[in-house]
Amino acid sequence: MADLRERKRQRAREQIVEAAFALFAKRGFANVTVTEIAERAEVGRTTFFRYFGDKQEVVFSDEQGLLEVMTEHQRASGAVAAKSVCPAMRQLRGTVLVLCEAITKDRKHYLVHERLMEENPELFDRGVRKIQRYTQALEDILVERGTPREVAVLAAQLALGCFQAGRQLADGNPSRLVKEVEAAFERVAGRRP
Repeated sequence: MADLRERKRQRAREQIVEAAFALFAKRGFANVTVTEIAERAEVGRTTFFRYFGDKQEVVFSDEQGLLEVMTEHQRASGAVAAKSVCPAMRQLRGTVLVLCEAITKDRKHYLVHERLMEENPELFDRGVRKIQRYTQALEDILVERGTPREVAVLAAQLALGCFQAGRQLADGNPSRLVKEVEAAFERVAGRRP
């Protein structure tokens, strides 16, 4: 019975996200209300607020899943303590590329998300704060494995900086994201060994 309830909850959440992104794609972020999202998703406003604090949170609905993908990938890498920044960056490179692949998996969703971020400064600002969660997670993993904190902090910041630079250079094109992020890593930390 618990599995059925969980599947229903997941389905309702997915319906809300799908409805919101369809409306955002058509009318932009500012011109869509929570009521309209709930109606299109065929759920009540109360159900909407059970899953999301506001419509901005819908834009970042995949944040927790992406964070889990990143941390699982990094922990599964079997890497050891890095004593300097370049080796630590090399450890994080694959994880950041996995992040790129995950966010571009649904091309249409990615395109709408990037457009929303570009057109709405409040979403962009919130997105930058969300990226800091990823940075903190990578830093924590490096420190857990014995990397000195000063190296871990810098490597995590640079790794997500490479992600942000690649994202900007890709100009919203999901097909170019991985290539641009990889190029950013090469400029900062050198080629993969």
